[in-house]
Amino acid sequence: MGSLHPVPQVCTPLLLKFSPSSPSIWTLFTVNRSFLYKQRYPLLATMAVYTQGRLPVSSPNTHKLAPKREKMELETDAISILHEKIRRDHGKREATRPGMDSQEADMYIQLVKEQQQRGLQKLKGDRECKEGGVFSYKVDPYTLRSGDYVVHKKVGVGRFVGIKFDVSRTSTEPIEFVFIEYADGMAKLPVKQATRMLYRYNLPNETKKPRTLSKLSDTSAWERRKTKGKVAIQKMVVDLMELYLHRLKQKRPPYPRSPAMAEFASQFPYEPTPDQKQAFIDVEKDLTDRETPMDRLICGDVGFGKTEVALRAIFCVVSAGKQAMVLAPTIVLAKQHFDVISERFSKYPSIKVGLLSRFQGKAEKEEHLNMIKKGDLDIIVGTHSLLGNRVVYNNLGLLVVDEEQRFGVKQKEKIASFKTSVDVLTLSATPIPRTLYLALTGFRDASLISTPPPERVPIKTHLSAFGKEKVIAAIRYELDRGGQVFYVLPRIKGLEEVMDFLKHSFPDVDIAIAHGKQYSKQLEETMEKFAQGEIKILICTNIVESGLDIQNANTIIIQDVQQFGLAQLYQLRGRVGRADREAYAYLFYPDKSLLSDQALERLAALEECRELGQGFQLAERDMGIRGFGTIFGEQQTGDVGNVGIDLFFEMLFESLSKVEEHRVVSVPYQSVEIDININPHLPSEYINYLENPMEIINDAEKAAEKDIWSLMQFTENLRRQYGKEPYSMEILLKKLYVRRMAADLGINRIYASGKMVGMETRMSKRVFKLMTDSMISDVHRNSLIFEGGQIRAELLLELPREQLLNWIFQCLAELHASLPALIKY
Repeated sequence: MGSLHPVPQVCTPLLLKFSPSSPSIWTLFTVNRSFLYKQRYPLLATMAVYTQGRLPVSSPNTHKLAPKREKMELETDAISILHEKIRRDHGKREATRPGMDSQEADMYIQLVKEQQQRGLQKLKGDRECKEGGVFSYKVDPYTLRSGDYVVHKKVGVGRFVGIKFDVSRTSTEPIEFVFIEYADGMAKLPVKQATRMLYRYNLPNETKKPRTLSKLSDTSAWERRKTKGKVAIQKMVVDLMELYLHRLKQKRPPYPRSPAMAEFASQFPYEPTPDQKQAFIDVEKDLTDRETPMDRLICGDVGFGKTEVALRAIFCVVSAGKQAMVLAPTIVLAKQHFDVISERFSKYPSIKVGLLSRFQGKAEKEEHLNMIKKGDLDIIVGTHSLLGNRVVYNNLGLLVVDEEQRFGVKQKEKIASFKTSVDVLTLSATPIPRTLYLALTGFRDASLISTPPPERVPIKTHLSAFGKEKVIAAIRYELDRGGQVFYVLPRIKGLEEVMDFLKHSFPDVDIAIAHGKQYSKQLEETMEKFAQGEIKILICTNIVESGLDIQNANTIIIQDVQQFGLAQLYQLRGRVGRADREAYAYLFYPDKSLLSDQALERLAALEECRELGQGFQLAERDMGIRGFGTIFGEQQTGDVGNVGIDLFFEMLFESLSKVEEHRVVSVPYQSVEIDININPHLPSEYINYLENPMEIINDAEKAAEKDIWSLMQFTENLRRQYGKEPYSMEILLKKLYVRRMAADLGINRIYASGKMVGMETRMSKRVFKLMTDSMISDVHRNSLIFEGGQIRAELLLELPREQLLNWIFQCLAELHASLPALIKY
């Protein structure tokens, strides 16, 4: 087996230069494993602690414990812990993310800032705050009610008590003060000051109460909560940046402008509203002026003309020989879209429109799938079945998604996967908070249609406890004026009971039931008869929530409203009032005493948003009530709860507006100097055990030069092949990791002088503070200071070189873990 003493002639310093023609790591590792393991594994596994390059002398029984000990070492050693942390914090996406140079990054960051400003101005122009151009979510104290929870930017979470006149210390004239209760007393502040410092405290979950009220006497706990929020926001900003940059890097040729587009637009029978005109222009520019795929949200109330925007986009794409997919959440809405599109494109016989739904028989469905694959269908309309693996598109150019919030998580992920390759247009009256949130932050284009068409009149909304007499009176009024009625329940279970009650009350009126579990033919016939006016009262579930356009149905009764979401109620109410006749919505709840706080708040919001065009404001309210959801499908964290949604949003916008100040500009790996004289000798036993030690170390160096992921992969492959490395090899690897992490962090040089460790860096003091704020270890955080372009640490005593390297490794590992919270290029 060879001598157990170090072999001086193969002592290997870290930075050896070898020929680049060395074989790949996979070639190195395709050796006879079983032979190596049988011959050397028991001895190798005893290499628990090595000092000065010596192997321990193994006892005859050591090999019995070997596999267990090796496993324990692999789980607990510092390198493995670093790997786990990087995988957890950075996610796997960074391994495949294409590289980007600093100049390119500057360009993209500027694009993001411009996009954000456009998003804010367009969607939130009336509430824009002039505080250095940063958007504000501050609350007007006069809109608060006693008992509301508020956040004071500097003090924390308190409970609003009221506003009353009082005398200040500096004046005898009484002025208005806002009184706020905290955990250890009452605070009062002048109304003027309150308008600059107060936010509502909303949480992204069921409960509205904060865990604890803040203390006036100790604001340090509040500062810690705010710091946690800031770090979470930095991570969010990076995720948004990566999402946006990935989309910007996709390319497709702009669609040609043609006279046929103007001719198609001229067939629109109504005079477009100013908002509609702007939406038409926005979408046309996205398709004909830009090379990146469109991802635009059209937010507008029911009947405000979103479908016309989609039709024009479809025409533009289909005219250029591409296919368009129209995705609807229900069969009823898909059928309606199919009818509208078929009618509008009837003058263009060369453009074929198809519907894919469970209404079709097997043979018809197979025929449609075949036509889609061959490219014989230009426009395909359907429900989520369009997202299935069996649907293969010939040349898909556009995806139109109607009411994205109605789709499940898996379907939304599938929709998101389309966005990297095709143009996407999303239509919504009440966008899901996540969609709204992306639009507000400017990472998604949005057009808001808030002007009602001239013939539309507001829907009269009545909210009250349920009473049979009220129901009968409402239905009788509508029937007497020759109209039709929707009667909506949250579940199928109660439909028959309501049918019996109405049959008894209106024996001579045609009444029918509709829900999603019915046979497709039966449901289709019922809907057709209701649309034709044969059925006067339709008792149904929320299957009619989206898109059903019955001009003569102008009364809707919704029972057990507390079981519907805010966006659902808003959509259901939009089923009536599609013509110029006054429409009525009756919202009935069982008994207010039985309702949760959240349900009461939802109903209050709906009552307030009675005017036309308030779907957007309602979605904002919904965001406050149930939270803005998650951007990337992860569970909501407590980070928003730390500061409340409103302050969280403001901090987010502030962070986005200063995105370039949170950048870490990495330095080339080769330019990093580590001035610590440490070159351990590899033991001869390990050298004999390795297939080709020189080439392996050369490959380690090349992996480190590439990126942290390559170095991690190299180390894991090395350990998988040869077991846990001896201590001296671990020191060599750690030196590679230190240099790699230093390059990623923008650190040019690491040196030690006595008890002092210094790191020369390009990073700013702001970035250093953000990094240290998110460090887990108090020991490392408290030992680091930043001055004059250097990170410095004063140790308690001068450490031996190997211990010093270990300390630097741990410190950089903590700083490196902060990189997901910063923009790194």
